[in-house]
Amino acid sequence: MEIKIPSAKAHNFKAHRDLSVNFGRITQITGDNAQGKSSILEIPTWTLYGTDTMGSKLDPSPTNYEYDAVLSETLLDIDGKQVLLGRGIEKGKTTYYINEVPSKAGDFDEIVKSLFDKDLFLSLYNPSYFFTLHWSTQRDLLLRYVAPVSNKEVFTEMSRTSPEQKSKDIKLNPQAAKLSELVKKHTLQQLGEIHKKNKNDKDTAYKRAQGRTEALVDQLQKLPLAPDDIEAVKVEDAALLEQIKTLEAQTDLAGETNRKRTVLESTIQSLQRQIAQAKDNYMRVYNEPIEDHCPACKRPLDTESVEAVTQDKERRKDERRADHQKLVDERKELETKLAAIELVDVSEQNARIRELEQQRDRTADIIAAHKSRQGMQADIDKARADEADTLASRNDSIFILDAIKAFEAKEAELQAAKVQSLFTTLSISLFKEQKNGERKPDFVIEMDGKAYPLLSLSESVRAGLELREVLSEQSGVIAPVAVDNSESVFKIKQPSGQLILVKAVEDAPLEIKQMGGNAE
Repeated sequence: MEIKIPSAKAHNFKAHRDLSVNFGRITQITGDNAQGKSSILEIPTWTLYGTDTMGSKLDPSPTNYEYDAVLSETLLDIDGKQVLLGRGIEKGKTTYYINEVPSKAGDFDEIVKSLFDKDLFLSLYNPSYFFTLHWSTQRDLLLRYVAPVSNKEVFTEMSRTSPEQKSKDIKLNPQAAKLSELVKKHTLQQLGEIHKKNKNDKDTAYKRAQGRTEALVDQLQKLPLAPDDIEAVKVEDAALLEQIKTLEAQTDLAGETNRKRTVLESTIQSLQRQIAQAKDNYMRVYNEPIEDHCPACKRPLDTESVEAVTQDKERRKDERRADHQKLVDERKELETKLAAIELVDVSEQNARIRELEQQRDRTADIIAAHKSRQGMQADIDKARADEADTLASRNDSIFILDAIKAFEAKEAELQAAKVQSLFTTLSISLFKEQKNGERKPDFVIEMDGKAYPLLSLSESVRAGLELREVLSEQSGVIAPVAVDNSESVFKIKQPSGQLILVKAVEDAPLEIKQMGGNAE
């Protein structure tokens, strides 16, 4: 973008009742003091922003004569397109004009903002303006138009072992190699946030993991010690168990036999009770008297009836006798079976089983303790593995955070070198090293080892011109530059864009003339 100011007008603008100025490639404004030379430079800045050339609020109303209204107009040519902007003061209120058409403040400001950045324009127009900004704004404004160093460049320089080493021969060092993979997914800022949190989390987790491991080791030490040869104990335990199983098989067999005897004995006892009951049933029938009279009417029974009663009694006696005999026969049969089953004595086997089980209690306890120790050891091994994983994750985050610091330091170094390479006489410092070795953003401009505030008027003008030329070249914006007090500078190199020189000449009237050729 090329910005030109072909002309400017002022009406009741400070000392100028009516002024019209045409600006050429080089415009020289001369005259004695108090002739309004510097006011001419303020016409464009007040028109655009309502400020002086330093960006401070300005009221250009005349103080030494009566006036009706204040008006300034500036014709801008931007890449061949012209726009006439005006600002005025009428009856105490600010007025705005776009191509001589009265406009609202918002519309006017919107157009100005759309044309170019305020800080950039004022820095290009007035070489001293840049140095009035806060250092962070100065830094941001300069870096805004300087291409950042690429990650690839930084990784390469992080891995360079000597200044003479060629880039194509450089193999990325571990830090650069790690970051080059990680930045494919996250930005460096995100990586820093992720791994700062992970480091802090793992610091806490690692302490917990160490505590758990120590607690498990303490528990293991309290368990009974395992024998030197646990396999021998297992063999012994298996042998004892086998003996117990053999004896239990014998007692189980004997128990089955003895259970059969018990069942038979119980059944015989039950039959004995049934036999006694059958005998009682028989005797009741046996002892029944045979009546020869009718129990109801007491009349004597005939012979035939008495015979029928007698036969019925005998029949019932025979039934009771048969029932009794059947039970007796069944009892005798069971007694024969019982006599054939010999009672087995297993007291010796049971005593031996108890003895073997007591022996096995010892081996079983030893084996159980060994299993507990194994389980505890497995828990300890897992706790140690978790501890190691936590430490590895923590250390990995520390490595990445250190790699980010190394990256940022190298990036700062390369960016500073890149910016410095743009200047010929100025030294630019973008960072300030802290006591802890870290670099903090900073911005200092020096010429011949002197900071800008310590420069002479001539030096400050030359410093400002060099800086605005760098800004112009890097931003791609060509704008007019106004040099006040140019008489203090012996030689001014022709800048990009229009040059407006203001020079004090004793006892001379105000004179404005366009010049051709080179400013030098």
